[in-house]
This record gives sequence, C-alpha cells and structure tokens, in this order.
Amino acid sequence: MKRRSTAIWQGNGMEGKGVLQSTSGVLNNTPYSFNTRFKNEDGIAGTNPEELIAAAHAGCYAMALSFALTAAGYIPTELKVDAAVNIEFVTDHFEINKIQLNLTGDVPGISVDKFLEFANSAKINCPVSQALKAVEITLDAKLT
Repeated sequence: MKRRSTAIWQGNGMEGKGVLQSTSGVLNNTPYSFNTRFKNEDGIAGTNPEELIAAAHAGCYAMALSFALTAAGYIPTELKVDAAVNIEFVTDHFEINKIQLNLTGDVPGISVDKFLEFANSAKINCPVSQALKAVEITLDAKLT
C-alpha cells in the first residue's frame, strides 16, 4: 500500500510559494510558504510540513491506540490527541527535535494504569512513531 502527495514549489526559499496536493483531494492546492512555516502560525495563509506531520502523528496514534484497546475488550468512547511538533534552528539548519503527544481518553471500564500501559505502547508502536524514531516523542495521557 502506498499513499501519495505532491509538493510544487516556485521561487526561492524566503519569498517563494508552494502548493500541496494529495490523491484523496484533501490537500487540493493547499498553499505553503516560508511565512506559513516560520512566521504565521494561525493557518489562514496555508499549512506547513510540521503541521502535517503533527496531524499524521495524532491521527495514526489515536487509531493505533483504538485498535489495541478494542482488541483487549475496551471500546473507547473518545480519544482526543493533540500533537505538537517542535522545529528549531540548530547550527546551520532547521531540525525537528521533539513531538509532544497529549492524549485525553474516555474508555469505559479501564483502570488508569491499564490505560497508560496501552497509551505508552501505542506511542512506541504506531507506524508514524516508528517512522519518526530519530525524534524525541513524549506523551501526556489522561483518562476522563
């Protein structure tokens, strides 16, 4: 199975602009630029690679956790995952150096300890976490 997206960039790094496209059409000519990546965080002018990584990680993690909980007989009512991707300038280049996952779960019948066990396992084993092993990934998990 392969999933595809395309980036088209025009111009130099500081003043150029790009668009992202995906097979599903969700990213249909979605704009991105230096400003949407490093200056403007409100998302009005477009997206950026870090925001897309955060969305992919949050979605993958929530799904992996749901599968694991369901397989063990715990059906989640809701898993809310916020992923924050940190990018910093290091020496002479930008580097993604940390991802913070914040999880709030509503899972009837599960103890806090069991929930945290599943939450930590999913953090390690979801496919996006596996792909991002070079980055520190932290988790704050709460059961409601």
